[in-house]
Parts: sequence; structure tokens; C-alpha cells
Amino acid sequence: MTDRLSLYNGALRLCKERRLSSLAENRHPRRLLDDAWGDGATTGSVARCLEAGQWTFATRTALIEATPDIAPDFGYRHAFTQPEDMVRPVAICQDEFFKDPLLEYSDERGIWYAPISTIYVKWVSNSDTYGADMSLWPQSFVDLVEADLAMQIVYTLTESADTRAAVERAFDQAKKKAASLTAMNKPTAYPPEGGWNRARRGWGSTRQSGWNGHSL
Repeated sequence: MTDRLSLYNGALRLCKERRLSSLAENRHPRRLLDDAWGDGATTGSVARCLEAGQWTFATRTALIEATPDIAPDFGYRHAFTQPEDMVRPVAICQDEFFKDPLLEYSDERGIWYAPISTIYVKWVSNSDTYGADMSLWPQSFVDLVEADLAMQIVYTLTESADTRAAVERAFDQAKKKAASLTAMNKPTAYPPEGGWNRARRGWGSTRQSGWNGHSL
């Protein structure tokens, strides 16, 4: 399992800097990394990386009922308070199996407004039991966080154009790889059948039996 020190050292390796022996080591690179780290999953590198993708390890699902204390004056009749741990929404649907997306809604200042009273939501979470739990991170996400940390400090640590370019390449590669692997972890999704295809299929079956219901 990864930890904060190993992430710091991964970032320093990309920057071609000496490793830290502990998070208390009094060195300039560690102080830069502390600034880049921010407040864990709320601000800083981890927060940026969580926001960058629809990570399956950080995705949670819930049924959300309309908030009775909010009564819109006009427009959509129902209001829903967004989860406090939401980094980004993944899906908002009308059914528990997430096959019927909610297409009519608005998003205003942490509130969703919709014409129905119950919605089903998937979102990327930064809570301690989802996105902030390092034990759940796949190696591809670990690599992404290390590369993001390196990106935040490399221009202060070194004037080497080669090192800066190498860190930029590492970050781009890590981001693409992490996004690709999390997409592979999701079940195959088929787009809903369009009206034209349904019409063609219906016309074909009607033609098979005849317009008046008798066999041709």
C-alpha cells in the first residue's frame, strides 16, 4: 500500500532529486511537496487527480430524495442537495440500474433541480473510504499523483530543461494510462437504441406479417 512518503519520493525520483527519509526531514524539496500536497483529497495534487477522471475505485452510488426545505419558485419542482464529498458527477439517472439517464435537470450552486422527486447518482468521492483511501488506489493512480506532485515542484527545484520536459512527459503518460485502465474496469456500455433504428426494426417486422396483420 502506498503512503504519503512514498508518493513524495516518487515525485522526487521524477525530478531527479534525492529521496526523503521521513516527512519531517528539513529540506527544501519536502516543503515544496507539502505545499503541492495541500489538504490531501480536498485541495492539492490528490484533489486535482481525483477531479481528472471517473475513477472506479473512488465512485460511490446513492439514491437521493428531493430536499423538502427547498421549494423552487418556478422551473423544476424538486431540489436535491449535492453530496459534500462529490468531486465530480459520473451519472445522474432516473432508475437504480442507471439505464435511464436524467436529461432534464439544472445544476446551481451545489443544488440539482429536476422534475422528479427521486434520483440515482454516481459520483467520484473524496471521502476517507473512497477517493482518499490510498489502500484502494491502483498503481496507475499512484503514478498519476506522483507525476502531478512532480509537476508542481519541478520548475522551482531545477532549471534543467531536460528534467522539466521529462516530468511533463511522465505526467501526460500517467494521466492517459490511468484514464485508459479505469475505463477498462467499467462494464461494457451500449448506447440506447435510437428512434430511427426502432422504427426500421418495427417496419421490418410489420412488413414480414403484412400491413393488415395477415401473412403475405
